[in-house]
Amino acid sequence: MSTLVHHEVDGGIATITLDSPHNRNALSIRLLGELYAALEAAIAAEDVRVIVLTGTGPVFCSGADLKEQAPGRGAPHDAPVTASFPEIMSLIWESPKPVVCRLNGTARAGGLGLVAACDFAIAPDTATFAFSEVRLGVVPAMISVTVLRRVEARAAAEYFLTGEVFDAARAAEIGLLTRAVPAGELDATVARYADMLLRGGPEALAITKQLVRTVPGLPVEEGMRRMAELSAQRFTSAEGQEGMRAFMEKRPAAWIPEGAGQAERAR
Repeated sequence: MSTLVHHEVDGGIATITLDSPHNRNALSIRLLGELYAALEAAIAAEDVRVIVLTGTGPVFCSGADLKEQAPGRGAPHDAPVTASFPEIMSLIWESPKPVVCRLNGTARAGGLGLVAACDFAIAPDTATFAFSEVRLGVVPAMISVTVLRRVEARAAAEYFLTGEVFDAARAAEIGLLTRAVPAGELDATVARYADMLLRGGPEALAITKQLVRTVPGLPVEEGMRRMAELSAQRFTSAEGQEGMRAFMEKRPAAWIPEGAGQAERAR
């Protein structure tokens, strides 16, 4: 039986690829199980600094596998439930390593939950998107947890309620995407982001991911106090000390893989 998710590591970057083009990379039970295992492996691997999530074919992810949802159908007997969709979105969201979504094409419904869970999302400008759940008589329940943390409230109401298809430029405008680029620039753009991320301290990146989410919800006085303490800790940390020494000595920091930063320097 063919593998539905591929996982490879090169130069500190783990690329995880959804490879189920026959059903537009739908979130079948088998695919979810393999995706969870690949993500866990990438997060645990010491040689992985950045994770790139992508797919094969013209569609990144079409959402739930509706054949498995149909009455009396269910999942194949050889596909035990090993991971749920909420567990996978949480794993991506909480990953201490940055996750870049390289959309190979269109995304719908549940696929947009994956997009929103990632720290960065870059798509070709020809891709289209839709929260199509209401047109099937269901709701975008699980994906709302990540999507509503990315997308503007008015836009979320518009597209959640109407199910209307919208383009990549609009997706970037409302916060669903980081960038929409010409298809010929997709790989170079993803590589540039990955290179920039490789240059950040692993501990600093993990902590900064949390700051982006938690600081806006703190009262100002508490935020100032807690961030002053954190700042002092990081300046005296081993990673912080190494980073400052590397800067003064005009050399790459010890955590930067050999060759990292080439895409950024080439601009």
